[in-house]
Amino acid sequence: MKFYNSMGPNPHVVRMFISELALDIDTEEVDLMAGANRQAEFLKVNPMGQLPALQADNGDIVAEITVICEYLDAITKGKTLIGDTAEEQAETRMWVRRIDLNICEPMANGFRFGEGLGLFKDRIITLPEASDGLKKIAQANLKWLDEQIAGKQFIVGDRFTLADVLLFCFVTFGAGIGQAVPAELKNITAWQARVAARPSAEA
Repeated sequence: MKFYNSMGPNPHVVRMFISELALDIDTEEVDLMAGANRQAEFLKVNPMGQLPALQADNGDIVAEITVICEYLDAITKGKTLIGDTAEEQAETRMWVRRIDLNICEPMANGFRFGEGLGLFKDRIITLPEASDGLKKIAQANLKWLDEQIAGKQFIVGDRFTLADVLLFCFVTFGAGIGQAVPAELKNITAWQARVAARPSAEA
C-alpha cells in the first residue's frame, strides 16, 4: 500500500488511525502549499485533487478520510476502531457522521473562507461571507457534544474509536486557527487531554 500524505487535519486523521492499528504503510508526501494536489500527476490518483489518498495493494485508490480508515480497519486483523459487532459499528458511525458534518466541516470551511482564503480562493469555490457563521456552528455543536459526553471516557463510552480520532485531529487543528475548544467545555477539554496522551496523537 501507499499513503499520500500532506499537511492539515485530514491526513492527520488517517496517520493517527494507522498508528493506532500499528500498521506500516509506505508514505508519499504531496506538497499542498505548492498546489501539487491540483496537478495532473496527482489528479490521476484522486481526480478530486484532495488529500489524503490510499493506494491499496491491488492498485485501487481509496479516498475520503473516513472511508480510508474504515477500509484499513476492515483489512486489519485484531484491533478495531470501528467495532466488533453490528451495534458497535453503528454507534461509531453515527458519532463519526455527527462530528464530521456538525463540527469538522463547518470548522474547516470557516477557515478556508476566512483565514485560509488566500490559499483556497483560486482552488475551490469560497464564500467569505459565510466564514463567521460556520465557525459559530462548529462552536455551538462542540458545546452540544460537551454535554453528550459527560461521564464518558471517550465519545462512545469506554471504546476508543474513529470518532475520537476524527474529533481530536480537528480540534487540534482548530486550536491553531483561532477555533480552539472553549475552556468552559470541561468534558471535551478533559477528553482532549486523554487523547493527546496517546502515542498516536503525534502521528
